[in-house]
Amino acid sequence: MLGAIVGDIVGSRFEFNNTHRTDFELFTPECGFTDDTVCTVAVADALLRGVDFGPTLHSWCRRYANPMGAYGGRFRQWVASDDPQPYFSFGNGAGMRVSPCGWIDGPMDDVLEAARQSAACTHNHPEGIKGAQCIAECIRTLRDGGGREAVRAVATTRYGYDVSETCDEIRRTNRFDVTCQVTVPQSIVCFLESTDFEQAVRLAISIGGDSDTIAAMTGSLAEAFYGIPDAIARQALACLTQEMRDVVIPFIAQRPIQLIR
Repeated sequence: MLGAIVGDIVGSRFEFNNTHRTDFELFTPECGFTDDTVCTVAVADALLRGVDFGPTLHSWCRRYANPMGAYGGRFRQWVASDDPQPYFSFGNGAGMRVSPCGWIDGPMDDVLEAARQSAACTHNHPEGIKGAQCIAECIRTLRDGGGREAVRAVATTRYGYDVSETCDEIRRTNRFDVTCQVTVPQSIVCFLESTDFEQAVRLAISIGGDSDTIAAMTGSLAEAFYGIPDAIARQALACLTQEMRDVVIPFIAQRPIQLIR
């Protein structure tokens, strides 16, 4: 899940100011964690403590009410509500926060059910749940020794996503889009073309669109396959608050995560 946080932080300054280059500086004073990181940490916290995703997500997002990049309109209303209910979203918020579920130990069904639950408290549209489950299953597939072609097969055969485009092809026509249907396969393509963790994040940002979220999803896959260089991990952790580090560091130390039933 630190891979998702790295992607979010590095991509944060490009979310509304896209670049098509890959030779940008990774971390600058303009970078910071966004709603993607807040929600990812919340999912990790729920898994560590064995509590429900919805109330944990609600609590974290209320504490970080105005993150860089801001929450989407309906999600902001969900955070503000004293009785938050799912709102049938298929936005990529489901995919951006799910990566901790990919580090669950045990059968794949446990991973998929956790991914479903992590999405369904807000994004209970079938496409929202599908996006979350695809990212989580790809992470687990990579952890279990599968490679790029195994991920391609998961995306296409299990979830029906088209991952046949190249990054160059996506880059030429890409527009800002926050749906799982568009951004989840894009993030997988960026991973498939990469040769190391850093390049995966750079490719994800370079295709434009919802840069931080695409990079978060790509980063979560790349972490499971390549690992994260120590220098990059340290820089990302330094961008977080102490209470975030108090979740992220134990999560990394304890994974694979044993579900508390």
